Amino acid sequence: MRRLSGQGLVLLLALVLAAAVQAQPLRRFALVAGNDDGGADTRPLRFARDDARKMHGLLTRLGGVEFSDARLLLDEDAGDFLRALAELESSARAARARGERTALIVYYSGHAKDGALRLGDSALDLESLKRRLLAAPADIRIAILDSCRSGALTRTKGARRAPAFAIDTNATREARGLVILTSSSADEDSQESDLLGGSYFSHHLGSGLMGDADRSGDGQVTLFEAYSHAYARTVADTADSSAGAQHPTFSYDLAGNGDLVLTDLRGRDEGLLVPRTAPAGAYYFVNPSGLVVAELDKAMDAERRLALAPGRYTVKRRLADRLRVGEAEVQRGRTTVLDESRLHDAPFSDDPVKGVAPRERGLRTYWTLGLTGGYHSFFDTPTRENLFLSTPLLGLEVGLHHYFRENWRWDVDLSLGGRQATLELPTLSGPRYRYSLLNAGTSLVAEWPLGRLSPFVGPRLAYLIMGRDFEDASLPDQFYAVLTPGLVGGVRWRMSDRFELTGRARVHYLLYNVDAQRSLGYWELGALVTYRL
Repeated sequence: MRRLSGQGLVLLLALVLAAAVQAQPLRRFALVAGNDDGGADTRPLRFARDDARKMHGLLTRLGGVEFSDARLLLDEDAGDFLRALAELESSARAARARGERTALIVYYSGHAKDGALRLGDSALDLESLKRRLLAAPADIRIAILDSCRSGALTRTKGARRAPAFAIDTNATREARGLVILTSSSADEDSQESDLLGGSYFSHHLGSGLMGDADRSGDGQVTLFEAYSHAYARTVADTADSSAGAQHPTFSYDLAGNGDLVLTDLRGRDEGLLVPRTAPAGAYYFVNPSGLVVAELDKAMDAERRLALAPGRYTVKRRLADRLRVGEAEVQRGRTTVLDESRLHDAPFSDDPVKGVAPRERGLRTYWTLGLTGGYHSFFDTPTRENLFLSTPLLGLEVGLHHYFRENWRWDVDLSLGGRQATLELPTLSGPRYRYSLLNAGTSLVAEWPLGRLSPFVGPRLAYLIMGRDFEDASLPDQFYAVLTPGLVGGVRWRMSDRFELTGRARVHYLLYNVDAQRSLGYWELGALVTYRL
């Protein structure tokens, strides 16, 4: 065997070293932000925070981002965004100082208008953000900007047409190592869908990252594969919308680094496998809430994998004249193989793509559970001093949102109150008693979302049980029960993604007919802290 010359050995070592550097793991950092509130002159969104939560889950589950290296911001302002970005930049700088290759991923879903991201009442200039990313201490910087607006099933963004993102889509020498994906071109509105529970662009990007964009079949979804997939599906889904087709844009310059793998599905046992023997076609996977969480386009004699999170899904395959529908359960740590033969035929009225009427399908309903505190009192002075006393209240309340109609809420509440008192009568020497009040009611209110604030008003029907429990055992206990109609109004303030604070007032009428026919009225003021289930 011939020995390598000195120059050949140096060349071989250089190639080995270059391969080792190229194979060095990439430390990934991610800032994911979603904001439903765009401040003045914008309508609140419904799915920006949901889009952000989904993307955060995908990046930490499939995208190689450690949970400690990711930041999720929901309804935070521009200052919070920049502080989180600075924190990740500091971590990336420290990692580079240790010799690690780094990538910084920034995802935003929310309002954009007049060349700026609108985070509540604050704004973040897009050109300033671009310059910040250009200077970020990471080898690769990726910005994914999805600006969505409110509407019905398909809604356009903003109160008026304005540039979605004023970003040059041509890669330049200065943008080396920076990739920018946007949900629409500079003169288009981005759109979101109730049927998908998010924006078209983020939905198809997420579905692609779970495996639908893996056209090469190597188990890896690259940046270009993900964008190409999201572009084609977004244009196709929005072509017939009232706002017209939406065209995502892509600014790409990773010279010297090659294409970047965003998600690696190889070696993952968890997920769903559509075998080669399954028929070709478009498969849709619907979660228990009725939302299409992922799609898969299968070719004949091709095996496809989809990295679905553990859970139960309805599987639907579209045919020319009908659907094939069935169930699949993805178990943690296991691969579920789809058996298409177990699906059954169903009409197109069950189509997850075209959908059905909102009343048939149900809107994005959710429950809230709250703790209430308040004060109850009658308007008539003699009544509240001697008959039905003013008293503080504590209680529980359950709310069902968007079930009967969008921005309608159905509440069921129960509260208790009580106090010690003395009965003042000419024939008795002031016997002491415990006054108690049980208040059970239901109301149906209409809300008008205005950013984080939502004023509301509606009718309420309550059942009151008021009683006196005397300390003197010789005196009989008394109680009075009555059904009372009334009105409720107030303002709900969204403090965070899950918690809300509500201030409200109630006014009710009752007919008292024990000793005489008297029309009485009472009022209640209260506060409510709720948790979204």
